[in-house]
Amino acid sequence: MARSARTARSALAAGVAVGALALGACAPITTQMGYAPSDGTRVDFEDMQVRGLNLLVIATEEGGDGNLLGALANNSDEDVEFTLTASGATPVTVPVPAEETVYLGTDGEETLLGPVDTIPGGTLEATLEVAGQSETFYLPVFDGTLPEYADYLP
Repeated sequence: MARSARTARSALAAGVAVGALALGACAPITTQMGYAPSDGTRVDFEDMQVRGLNLLVIATEEGGDGNLLGALANNSDEDVEFTLTASGATPVTVPVPAEETVYLGTDGEETLLGPVDTIPGGTLEATLEVAGQSETFYLPVFDGTLPEYADYLP
């Protein structure tokens, strides 16, 4: 009787292991999903040929100008124009050549967004449009409290 109980437990353990492997095989591979690895927001479009990367705003106060940081990537074979419209702010339009990435707010070249309609630490509802597509997202607003952003204040 002890042998049949051991056999039953072994069979149950093998069944559980096979079930766990089967469920694991059905799970999505999360390391292949797009994500924003930093403080900004990633904006993916349906065709994945164009996207916004690590988009955020650095501002000193609500109602003032903000420096838009991040990147706009165009992996298509045609030039495109991105337009970012944030709540209360004047739209910003950025041309991006085919197969290139344009970095915003870096190398001493500010991309100003203003007026910023929220306090630093808040978020702005924004829309990124390109090639007839648009995506709505939340754009985080930071100030110079973190040393890595102090040099980017407008």
